[in-house]
Order: sequence, then structure tokens, then C-alpha cells
Amino acid sequence: MKYFKIPFLLIWRLWFYILMFTTIVIMCPFLLVFTLKESYYPLLWKLVRIWSKVLIYGMGFRLKIDLNQKIEPNKSYMFCPNHASLMDPFVLIVLSKNPIVFVGKKELEQIPIFGYFYRRTVIMVDRSNPESRKRVFEMAKKRLQNGLSMAIFPEGLVPEETVVLAPFKKGAFSLAIEFKMPIVPQVYFDCKRLFSWDFLKGGIGTFRVKQHPFIETSNLTLEDVDFLKEKTFEIIYSDLVGDKKYMNDTNRLT
Repeated sequence: MKYFKIPFLLIWRLWFYILMFTTIVIMCPFLLVFTLKESYYPLLWKLVRIWSKVLIYGMGFRLKIDLNQKIEPNKSYMFCPNHASLMDPFVLIVLSKNPIVFVGKKELEQIPIFGYFYRRTVIMVDRSNPESRKRVFEMAKKRLQNGLSMAIFPEGLVPEETVVLAPFKKGAFSLAIEFKMPIVPQVYFDCKRLFSWDFLKGGIGTFRVKQHPFIETSNLTLEDVDFLKEKTFEIIYSDLVGDKKYMNDTNRLT
């Protein structure tokens, strides 16, 4: 039965890239205009949210969202979800009506067409270059003055399939304290199971998402970075290890 599914999985995966490429080409005129000025970013965000919904629902996925606390309009937040799938950023985008600026990997700018717009909208970081990290801070400071929120996957990478949650980096938490942004812990239970980096695994289904109460940073200093990082880690880790579906998939032997 497992091998019988392989051709269908490969066709389904191919459909994702066809859908992604086709929608980017269709959106190109709007993307060119909306990336001309930073003041157009709210319009770009609305377009990207529509695109993300097309990708999620077009792949046969649905969302089941548990919000313990709702986002307030015109307030800046630091979104910190776990990261295990290519679908994670699209889920995050759909969840927030407030415009979010992502801090992302420099390597993604190499993707044809997508990379051009990625370069113009995302704050890119080369984690092997200390100067790049300083640049991230300066660019974040400029963008956050416009009332935007930020999103950083604090694991800093996509961990291997057998890892529950990789150790967090400090960057997201330093920025959150510096700019007094509440941390928004989000737990994605099913993205890895349903749309893994393993092309021979996955299928249509429901992405369950849990958004925890926010962690305030207004009274914290940079000396509290480790405390904030560990607190956020424990919130997300506890949910993941307590979820049977997630752990059955994470601990799989094949």
C-alpha cells in the first residue's frame, strides 16, 4: 500500500510547485507595484495572505486554529512558531491580518522569480556572517518604527524529522526585548506530518494551530534573553510532546 501511494504523492507534490509558480506569475504586476515603496507594504501583505490561502487550500489542507489570545490591530508583535515544513510561513501569514516582516535565510533569494520579490520584502540573514546579523537589527529597527510586526522561526533551521524541537537561537528574543514586542508562541502540530521535506510522505488533512497567550517583554532587559528564550521553548515543546499525532510522526522509524 505504501508503494502504491508514491506516484500520487509525487504528482501531488508537483502540483504544489505548479500552483506556486503559476500564482506568482499571475501576481507579478501587483508584486512589482507593491514592492516599490515601503508604504505599500500593507497592500502587499493583503495580496500575500490571499496567495497563502490559495496555496494551503489548493493543496487540500484546512486550518483548525485555537487562539488563546487575539492580535490587536496596529500593535507590533514577535511571532515565534516551531518550524518543520515549507508550509509553516504560509500558515503564519494566513493567521495574521497585521502585516508581518519576516527574517529569512539568504539562500532563498536564489529561487527564480520568487527570489526577486523575497529579496525586496524579507530581512535576509546570513547566519555565518556577524555583519549580516548587525544589518538585520538595523533593518528591523527601521521597519518596526512603521508599526509592523516580526516573525522569526527561533530554531534557526528546519530540524531533522526525528527532532521534536531544535534549540532556539537568541535573535528573536533580543529583538523582542529591545523593541518591547510581546512574544507570540505558536504551535504547528501537523505541517511536518502532512507536508514534510520528505517527498514520499504526507497527504491532505487539517493543520492544527495553537496560539498561546502572549509573553510580555515590557519589563525585561537584555539580561533576560535566556529566560525569555527558554520560557518560549518550554511552552511550544510541552504542547508538541503532549500531542500523540506529532510524536508518532516524529519518532517514526521509517
